[in-house]
Amino acid sequence: MNETDKLQVVVMGVAGCGKTTVGRLLAERLGAAFADADGLHSPESVAKMAAGRPLTDEDRYPWLERVGQLLGRETEGQLVMACSALRRDYRDRLRSASGRPLFFVHLTGDADLLAHRMQERDSHFMPVSLLRSQLDTLEPLDIDEDGATVSITAHPSEIVTEAELYLRLQATSSS
Repeated sequence: MNETDKLQVVVMGVAGCGKTTVGRLLAERLGAAFADADGLHSPESVAKMAAGRPLTDEDRYPWLERVGQLLGRETEGQLVMACSALRRDYRDRLRSASGRPLFFVHLTGDADLLAHRMQERDSHFMPVSLLRSQLDTLEPLDIDEDGATVSITAHPSEIVTEAELYLRLQATSSS
């Protein structure tokens, strides 16, 4: 097991940035398990978002607890989790609930590209009308957070290669 195998990875960002696509590809590349935090939302939260109403922190906190616990339960190997993790407070809650080192891959792109991607996808509960609230909520990674920011303008395989490079650099610097 190398150092990158010890880090749980959270692929983060606003809706439409490609968290699920990149997360699945990264998990495959790393030989890790993959999970999507969207599947851990309560039915009430999904209905709220589907109706075009943004979640409040009170809606998010139990969800973040469930996501963090799942990240902490993966003891046999590495887990790559797709999760918006928009604010520092949310990322801190994930770290606390998991009890494990987390590495965040923050996928970024401009609002027009994100909106276009959201319009193109099928069968997702998050409407384009909520993109602005997500962008307004987003707090980029702080300098003291383990992670990397990666642009979504490249092909997903190139994004994964860049994320994997950052993971290896993190593992090297922490060993």
